[in-house]
Amino acid sequence: MSALRKANLARQAEWDIDSQITLAYRGNELAGEVGEACNVIKKLERERMGIRGSRDTLAHLAEELADILICVDLIAMAAGIDMGVAVRDKFNATSEKVGLKTRMETES
Repeated sequence: MSALRKANLARQAEWDIDSQITLAYRGNELAGEVGEACNVIKKLERERMGIRGSRDTLAHLAEELADILICVDLIAMAAGIDMGVAVRDKFNATSEKVGLKTRMETES
């Protein structure tokens, strides 16, 4: 996550020179990217089930999922959230809640 954050910081400084992009904009951007990934999944499922219609690829799904992660980091960046810590804490809380042993370790 740290390499992504570093790249996002650099690209945002280059792209949004006047810092106009808001959290609301980022939320809408994320929703759009999630919708695009869901559309790819729909097409992959349609193909798996043998239903007529347009097709897609796992490579395209990978691109859309990457867009989602980039958007999530941009939102976290704008809100001052460390996603590495947030993901670890949430993962561990869910494991504890449902009685599973698997935990994410703290990064050093």
